[in-house]
Order: sequence, then C-alpha cells, then structure tokens
Amino acid sequence: METFDAPVDSWHPLSPRYLTMKRLMILIVWPILLLPACAALGWFHEWWSGAVLAALCAGWIFYRWHRMGRVYRQWGYAERETDLYIREGLMWRRLTVVPYGRMQVVTVNSGPIERHFGLATVTLETASAGTDATIPGLPQADADMLRDRLSQLGEQQAVGL
Repeated sequence: METFDAPVDSWHPLSPRYLTMKRLMILIVWPILLLPACAALGWFHEWWSGAVLAALCAGWIFYRWHRMGRVYRQWGYAERETDLYIREGLMWRRLTVVPYGRMQVVTVNSGPIERHFGLATVTLETASAGTDATIPGLPQADADMLRDRLSQLGEQQAVGL
C-alpha cells in the first residue's frame, strides 16, 4: 500500500468547479503575460521569431492546462475517527495528518473569484505551526459543514485530554 493511499474508507475530492476555475485562470493569465513578449519579438525582430515564441507559449499553456487536471486529481481529504488526512502534490506528494485534538482554529475563506464559482478554502491551524493545512476548492456549503464538524470533533478530543 502506498503512503498516500491511507487506510481510510474514502477520500473526498475537491469540487470539479475548482478545476474549471483554475483552468480558466490559466487561459486568462498566461496569455496576458506571454503575448506582449511574442508581439514585441515579432515587431522588433523577424516576424517568424514572434510566431515561434507564440507557438512555444501555446505549448506552455497547453502543458499547464493538462498538468492542472493531474494536480486536481491528487488533492483530497479523508476524515478518520481521531484525525484528518489531507493529500496533495503531483511530483512531491504530501500527506498531512491533523489530529482533531490539536486543531485550534478552523477558518473558511473565499475570495471574489472563488465566490463566483461557489467555492471556499478551509484552513486548519494547529498547536504546531508546522502542521497547518488547507483544503482548497470545496463547495461553500461543504466547507461550512466541514468547519463545523472539525470544530466539534476538536472540542470533543480536547475535552478528552
């Protein structure tokens, strides 16, 4: 069994709207950043050099689009009896185990773009600064329920100490 396939009943994936949001950001941000360089190279140098750079930029955008799908599929969280597992990472995988009794603050954040897609990010702060964790791309209602559930489990575990 691989470390990142933890012995849990089921991993909860992120919302598919998170993948849509991230891919739209790739399609909007990268061309804005790269097209001026392509135009400038074509304008001040040979026309074909700008075209070659534009083709390379299109390849880069395609790569980022495809990679985002793979990164999205690696994210997940699983609730266990005494702790929460969070997995992430494509090349460098990371499995974070957060005991409920160590949680101090559970917050739900949602910026304007996330709100447009109905998403939120759950942030967990623990007694140890090295184990703070985030779960991005959850539907707002699921994020609120997870926050409430984790807060309740954290209080129960803290009382049992």
